[in-house]
Amino acid sequence: MENQILTIKNKKEEEFLRKPTEVVPDINDPKIIELIKKMKEILIKRQGAGLAANQIGENKRIFIAQFEGKIYAFINPEIIKTSKKSVSLEEGCLSVPGIIGLVDRSQKITVQAFTELGRPIKLKAKDILARICQHEIDHLSGVLFIDKATRLFRVPTNEKTND
Repeated sequence: MENQILTIKNKKEEEFLRKPTEVVPDINDPKIIELIKKMKEILIKRQGAGLAANQIGENKRIFIAQFEGKIYAFINPEIIKTSKKSVSLEEGCLSVPGIIGLVDRSQKITVQAFTELGRPIKLKAKDILARICQHEIDHLSGVLFIDKATRLFRVPTNEKTND
């Protein structure tokens, strides 16, 4: 299952994606750094905006987000603050191929987590980065964007069956 993204097209994979992930007990475990490195490679290869560990079959509370040329890693993330103002925009997901949907999300959030170096961080994110973080944290809680979408649309895919 090297570099494979779990999708809702497979019932066992969807079951796994819909289970909340487990908190990482030892954020300094070298395996965590290796996992994040692997996630970054997959995200770049698949041209995604974000990737949660459970999307590649890892039951760990970790996600990465790519924004404005930088890749952020979040271990054990929590949203600790959200703005009252929300915005509805289209979202897609590597685990939900062929579907996009309108999802209402907070315009600004504050995320508390640990970096891949084991340092605590508090990130104030707005607009697209806030949306990516909310989408990925939902993944870690077993929630997919299609569960929150107000409208869904089918889109053509050019997905390959094997990586």
